[in-house]
Amino acid sequence: MKKTIIIILLTFLTSYSFSQNSKYKSVWSDFKENYNNENFVNIFNNFSTQMQNALPLEKTKQFLTELKLQVGAINEETFLKFESQSYAVYKTTFEKAILAVNISIDENNKINGFIVKPFVEDKKSNLVNGLSSYPLIISDKIYSLSKDFPNQTQISIALIHRGKVNFYGVKIENDTIKSFDNRIKIFEIGSITKVFTSSVLASLVVDYQVNLNDLVNDYYPFAFGNNFKPSFLNLANHTSGLPKLPNNFDLTNETNPYKNYGDNEINAYVSKIVKPENKDGIQKYNYSNLGAGLLGHTLGRSQKQKFKDLLQKRIFDKYQMNNSYTSPIGIESLIVKGLNQNGQEVSNWEFDALFGGGGILSCTEDLVKFSKAQFAKKNKELELTRKPTFTINENMKIGLGWHILKSGNDFNLIWHNGGTGGYSSSMVLDVENRNGVIILSNVSAFHPKTENIEKLCFELMKLAEHQ
Repeated sequence: MKKTIIIILLTFLTSYSFSQNSKYKSVWSDFKENYNNENFVNIFNNFSTQMQNALPLEKTKQFLTELKLQVGAINEETFLKFESQSYAVYKTTFEKAILAVNISIDENNKINGFIVKPFVEDKKSNLVNGLSSYPLIISDKIYSLSKDFPNQTQISIALIHRGKVNFYGVKIENDTIKSFDNRIKIFEIGSITKVFTSSVLASLVVDYQVNLNDLVNDYYPFAFGNNFKPSFLNLANHTSGLPKLPNNFDLTNETNPYKNYGDNEINAYVSKIVKPENKDGIQKYNYSNLGAGLLGHTLGRSQKQKFKDLLQKRIFDKYQMNNSYTSPIGIESLIVKGLNQNGQEVSNWEFDALFGGGGILSCTEDLVKFSKAQFAKKNKELELTRKPTFTINENMKIGLGWHILKSGNDFNLIWHNGGTGGYSSSMVLDVENRNGVIILSNVSAFHPKTENIEKLCFELMKLAEHQ
């Protein structure tokens, strides 16, 4: 899943004079006390009106609850600096992690900016660039955006230009980044799975097995709570109103969080707990791992089989993706070991009912096959996934699973990324020109420089577009 819980929560920062540091001490002291005592309503009451509008009470409580489950209470903090004359930066030692917490306040001493992200020590990289066998411009881009990753990092890259593919694999060992053929090595792809889940949906639509506007409720023997009536389309384009994760999800299992969320849990959620955030029937985009998981779960029910079997038959088998898997069990020798943010090996994630949100393991060679299938006009189900279904903002729309990005004057890029405890990935395609970049890595979604995987993907895409 992409940056599952902790990354950047919100940024609403304004210029402000920081001559009165005592105000920040007071605000921080109140925040720490309320957070440790789980008085989250008090924290919300200390938000500015702007912050309260952007982050309503229920979302504030949900985020802070999930944060505390993951990292525990605040033990101590160290004020570091004022950044860009906008906010105060605190190195914050929680019970289970050290994070950077950035806060800005307005003239009324109300919090109007709040960011939580991994803490990064400023240090110079000693990584040696051993990528001399690659074109210099490729080598430089990979090195510059990988130099902060730990030893044993692997990055597998496919660069597609006019349908022609070049693979660039790298591995960091002994503080040297060097070329390494890992095109068939297996990585968790995280939320790129959502594109495949929506592709299964599209294939069933093309075969007249389901309709995009069919209500999901029709495939369950019980009523959904709170008059929740999502369609397949709502789940595929994140307009169902579901939160990112269900509130009966066990966040304490950090090493394998999705493994034990099964039929009983998802059925209990939709029948008794669900409280969709959309009001008065107004649809809005709200990215949801839960929604994609419910989509896959329901597609399986619609065909009276497991969703993983549907995926295998309708996508993996059809496009000869012979090195793509729905479980890490039995393929351990093929998998590149995931690393946590400190470079230590972590276990793979296993998925049950929420598999459709992030459970696939694959390799760049197989994702190239899937990309080339996008380029082929005969694949009507894949074409359906790329059609815009909702406008997110002036630069982004969404189809079924795919985010559709504006490049120049046109919306001509489809994109998705992914992240789990031990892996990060990114994939962007220009179908019309048959260009694209696929990156899989064992860089944790919680690594402080994980965004460099995304940056590298788009930097290389610029090269593919201008060759």
